[in-house]
Amino acid sequence: MEKALEQKRRIHPHKFALWVAMGSISMMFAGLTSGYVVRQAEGNWRYFHLPSLFYVSTVVIMLSSLTFVLGLRAFKARQVPQYRMLILTTIFLGISFGVLQYAGFYQLYHSLQQVVMNGQKLNEFRTVRLNGNPSGSFLFVIAGLHLLHILGGVIALIIVYFRSFRTNVKVYDATGLEIVGGYWHFVDALWLYLFVFFLANQ
Repeated sequence: MEKALEQKRRIHPHKFALWVAMGSISMMFAGLTSGYVVRQAEGNWRYFHLPSLFYVSTVVIMLSSLTFVLGLRAFKARQVPQYRMLILTTIFLGISFGVLQYAGFYQLYHSLQQVVMNGQKLNEFRTVRLNGNPSGSFLFVIAGLHLLHILGGVIALIIVYFRSFRTNVKVYDATGLEIVGGYWHFVDALWLYLFVFFLANQ
């Protein structure tokens, strides 16, 4: 009995790997945002206002975390149809979040392209450049890495959804689902951090 309890207390190796990965990603974004602040203080920086799409996407990602929690609860209760519906809803919200994020960052980056030359504003993305301004470079790197992590989360959600249709396996082990959920909640928390950071530095 004691041995069984000890094994139960041990963290699953995949969960441990997830925590290590999330720690590494957190340090990476902490480094990027710290560099952002330091470079911003040096001057020659283009400021911006957050697009309204970011406010909408924040609500969407928070709703997706809620639907995933409800889906995990349904899975543990062996309510498979409800579980499938909730995970499918989470996938839809996750894809919507990714699209909104891409559109928002594109709009934000595009706004940084607007410069005044000879008293005339130029808005053509293909012809106007940031002229080496570091604000666009930081934004491009942060947005690119963030969107990649969203894509990874959506792919993981799609995989667990299709696995729910396997009929030859009747094991209700929630470990894999909890790992995917942990990562998706991390994507949620990461965006909230970036959202607050951009609000404070716009």
